[in-house]
Amino acid sequence: MFSKTLNISTSPHIRKGLTTDVIMMNVVFALIPVALFAVYSFGLNALLVIVTAIAACVITEHVLCKWSNKETTIGDWSAVITGLLLGLTLPPIFPLWMTFLGGVLAIALGKFIFGGLGFNLFNPALVGRAILQAAFPIAITTWSPAFVQNRFTELAASITTFPFAEPNFDGFTGATPLSAFKFDHVVASSSDLALGLISGSTGETCAVLILLGGIYLIIRKMMNWRIPATILLTVAVFSGILYLIDPQTYPSPVFMLFSGGLMLGAVFMASDMVGSPITSKGIVIYGVFIGVLVVVIRIWGGLPEGVMYAILLGNALSPQIDKLIKPRVYGTKQKSS
Repeated sequence: MFSKTLNISTSPHIRKGLTTDVIMMNVVFALIPVALFAVYSFGLNALLVIVTAIAACVITEHVLCKWSNKETTIGDWSAVITGLLLGLTLPPIFPLWMTFLGGVLAIALGKFIFGGLGFNLFNPALVGRAILQAAFPIAITTWSPAFVQNRFTELAASITTFPFAEPNFDGFTGATPLSAFKFDHVVASSSDLALGLISGSTGETCAVLILLGGIYLIIRKMMNWRIPATILLTVAVFSGILYLIDPQTYPSPVFMLFSGGLMLGAVFMASDMVGSPITSKGIVIYGVFIGVLVVVIRIWGGLPEGVMYAILLGNALSPQIDKLIKPRVYGTKQKSS
């Protein structure tokens, strides 16, 4: 009598054929322009850093899966994203053996130890970078200027440093806009910050391309736009208030938004589906917390940049936010305290 079977199940209900590998692959697509601009800006050095970080993450994930008698998960593109993001957050003249070590630790300690994709508490790429910053503070804060004439024909001596040897940072090194402001009170122009005509981490310089990548994912409904929007709005409002109070001491909101790793962190790292809250109210709290912490560290902290620490602390706070803010079940009343 009936030609079709009606299947009844509890939520969540799948409405589109979006699998993990499809979503992750689109995140890679969104990051490709950022990576290409990084290579264009810093040349072969940036290319090798990015490729090494990706290779380290993919190899580590495959080896750990085999070692634990599990089917390899490198086909879901998550390890590629971790390596790509890690490479984009490192200086373009960062030693390759340190880069490879960071990729190994990002997967092993930032992802695999928690049970793999979907169970990690922290963003794996930021875990790898945080360990590298603690272990190699000089190397990870040594920068090279962008658009050097011989960037496509010569490699920096530090890139090919033998493991555990002292890196030789030859040639010219330059401060990032945040470092120049923090220690010398020099403010870079807004156009240079937006277009990436500055020194800095490999893929954090061109804010425009990062934003376009985020817009692409939002249009494809593969990113919760509220997370980056809340973070960026919080940074703009908080820094704007400080700037109005004393423009000679505090930088403008435009400088705070386009400098450092804020754009890359807010768009591609803080928005990690695993490490961020699931409720709308929780997302606002999460975004405001990260945004406020970024400004506090940049202005009053000892380091010029605070995006990495802000997001990692936000990841740690995320489960508690979900516990405190629970949506009311349909048909029930909210319990009074």
